[in-house]
Amino acid sequence: MDWKIQVKEHVNKGSFYIEENEEIVAEMTFSKAGDQRIIIDHTEISDGLRGKGVGLKLVEFAVDYVRSKNIKMLPLCPFVKSTLLKHPEWKDVW
Repeated sequence: MDWKIQVKEHVNKGSFYIEENEEIVAEMTFSKAGDQRIIIDHTEISDGLRGKGVGLKLVEFAVDYVRSKNIKMLPLCPFVKSTLLKHPEWKDVW
């Protein structure tokens, strides 16, 4: 399935999320730590999407996002950290 991931940004917080029928069904939240880093603190996937690779897609999107902005991420979310550790090709982003 092809999920449309969107970005919501505020002054010092934001999220990457997937919306279905005007409801957020998957979301990864972050805080901005200065101009050079975001801190990813939480990932939540609705029960209906668990086990379908949605979390991995959110992490991939976050990796592309920080690379495009030439910044780094600090993965405080255990899911994101464990996913990054499984992908050494993403080591440059954290």
